[in-house]
Amino acid sequence: MTTYGDESVDFKYNKQALVESFINASKDPDFKKLVTRLKVKDEIAMKYTSKLQDSVCELKNCAKCKCLEECKNRRKGAVYYPSVQNNMLVFNSMACKYQKEYDAKLENTAVSFEEPYQIRTAAISDIDLTDKKRAPLIKWIKDFYKKYQTDKHIKGLYLHGSFGSGKTYIIAALLNELAKNGAKTVMMYYPRMLVDLKESFSGDFATKMNLIQNCDVLLIDDLGAENVTGWNRDEILGTILQSRMDNSLPTFITSNLNKEELEEHLSYAGSEKNVLKAKRLIERVNQLTEDMELISKNRRV
Repeated sequence: MTTYGDESVDFKYNKQALVESFINASKDPDFKKLVTRLKVKDEIAMKYTSKLQDSVCELKNCAKCKCLEECKNRRKGAVYYPSVQNNMLVFNSMACKYQKEYDAKLENTAVSFEEPYQIRTAAISDIDLTDKKRAPLIKWIKDFYKKYQTDKHIKGLYLHGSFGSGKTYIIAALLNELAKNGAKTVMMYYPRMLVDLKESFSGDFATKMNLIQNCDVLLIDDLGAENVTGWNRDEILGTILQSRMDNSLPTFITSNLNKEELEEHLSYAGSEKNVLKAKRLIERVNQLTEDMELISKNRRV
């Protein structure tokens, strides 16, 4: 009985604390306005007081914001906003008007195949500049951006190094910046893109290959992570690299392998080894890119 009585007291105390917290939060006109807009009973809303306060805080940030770069919300270009579902409140990040404008602007210039949202929306302004190991790469990126304004046929970069060091994000941020200025850019996660191309044989295979071969700036992401076959090595990768080399189109490649390791990787198609074909591919990579290594902490953990 004593235990039951203690639990009863705790329950009453917690419920009272919940009500008091909701009443205090409702003193904020913006909080009260949001709850009213949701058309949900107070008994339900008070269960989400803290989250509703987070939404109100982000909405206030949005009211003062004048551009995407000024965003103070925890997820740039989005607001934490509730919706009512089955007498419950569900909270999601909703794109703000500036993010929608940005996405619309990129829609006709930036194409991404199989890359996650974080990469598709990567921005130079969000790159961590405190890591000194990134300094040479950041300088290279800035120099490329300046040179590209007057020369659209300069070399890209073969960026290799440790897992999770931010290789893809940094290059993607550059391509997104170029796309904002009108460059047709394509970013593709190479291992998954190979599957996509294979599945599109009877459909838009030729259209996709044409776009990859001829876009203004290309990122081949995570080269070396794929299972090599004669088809994807010679017919896909070889064709893409040759076409871009012939037309002097800036090409970026990220990999966890250095070029020597990549050559070894490409020399095997199943159990068959062909050193000459691998060397030819590496020669094309050399013609298209400069070489840089990034060894830094793993940002995925």
